[in-house]
Amino acid sequence: MNYKHLKYFMQVARAGSVTRASEQLHLTPQTISGQIQLLEEAVGTPLLAKSGRGLVITDAGRLVLGYAEQIFSLGAELEEAVREHPGDAHKLEFRVGVVDAIPKSIAYRLVELATLLPDPVHMVCREWPLDKLLAELALHRLDLVISDSSIPATVSVRAFSHHLGTSGVSFFAAPDLIKRCASGFPYCLDRAPLLMPGEDSAVGQRLRSWFQTKSLHPRIVGEFDDSALAEEFARRGAGILVGPTVLSREIEKRLGVKALGDAAGVVADFFAITVERRITHPCVIAITQSARSELFAPT
Repeated sequence: MNYKHLKYFMQVARAGSVTRASEQLHLTPQTISGQIQLLEEAVGTPLLAKSGRGLVITDAGRLVLGYAEQIFSLGAELEEAVREHPGDAHKLEFRVGVVDAIPKSIAYRLVELATLLPDPVHMVCREWPLDKLLAELALHRLDLVISDSSIPATVSVRAFSHHLGTSGVSFFAAPDLIKRCASGFPYCLDRAPLLMPGEDSAVGQRLRSWFQTKSLHPRIVGEFDDSALAEEFARRGAGILVGPTVLSREIEKRLGVKALGDAAGVVADFFAITVERRITHPCVIAITQSARSELFAPT
């Protein structure tokens, strides 16, 4: 595909006519029309259609326009990256996306491993919902997505889920809140204020089923996609926190809370999602190997 033809088409689509596009590009209308015709022959379908004195975009044209905008946007990002880092060509770029439901302590432990490589790393980290991160991964704008679930069956992205490990799920409360608990665990959770993971969280869905099987009805005072915000509420005694068991000691020390107990049978899974079946990026290799051998290693 000739990208010059693609640029001319994008300009005409935005301007609404060949004449206006030719004025903006300082080319003759005949030149632009000929270039767009060559593009239509290359893709095998009309991209523009006449409507009165103007032009309208066909359905195929809208599809091509969407890709064209992404292509030239990525090209602009490339130019900006080279200008901003002219002396950092030797640095390894690592673009990672973290699902916002992942506890920040887990995310830090995993991503930190990429910064410990012998060679310097320029890291770009995004924190979004899984569907948005997978879309960026499909466009090769990310090297890795760290998620609390594997790729959903409803998502048509060609990528691969690599299991990093599993952790139990524990409940934590500030000392003043523990004093108000009249019964032992897990019955102390009944009617107690709970800081619940967001509804899109895999752990949140499993906990709801666990509460039903235990006939427990905690009073949910908030649902949080951002685990850091939930931790701040827990630190101030606003509710009982849900967190990964593998970080129990760290959570107790950092927030000044105490572990009440574990949700037996409920686990939190963590995955590395890449477009590669066989991982080759050095940062991703470091994360997967260390996660399995250290952070989530069986005790």
